[in-house]
Amino acid sequence: MEIKIGVQHVAREIVVDSALQAPEAVELITAAISSGSPLTLTDAKGNVTVVPADVIGYASVGGEQKRTVGFTPFTKDD
Repeated sequence: MEIKIGVQHVAREIVVDSALQAPEAVELITAAISSGSPLTLTDAKGNVTVVPADVIGYASVGGEQKRTVGFTPFTKDD
């Protein structure tokens, strides 16, 4: 699940590829903003990202997206 966090007064957003499901991610983000405590997210590789709640401008939680690999059949016109 891709989580994008916009930080106030910073041009780039923070992107975390987390193993969390969408409802869990939204709950963590909402709880951090409500309580004013730092938002702590762990990505799929075990890296930890900590963002102070008072600088979060927005958060975008991406939907589950399966990556597909497709092959096109090769046809030779005679």
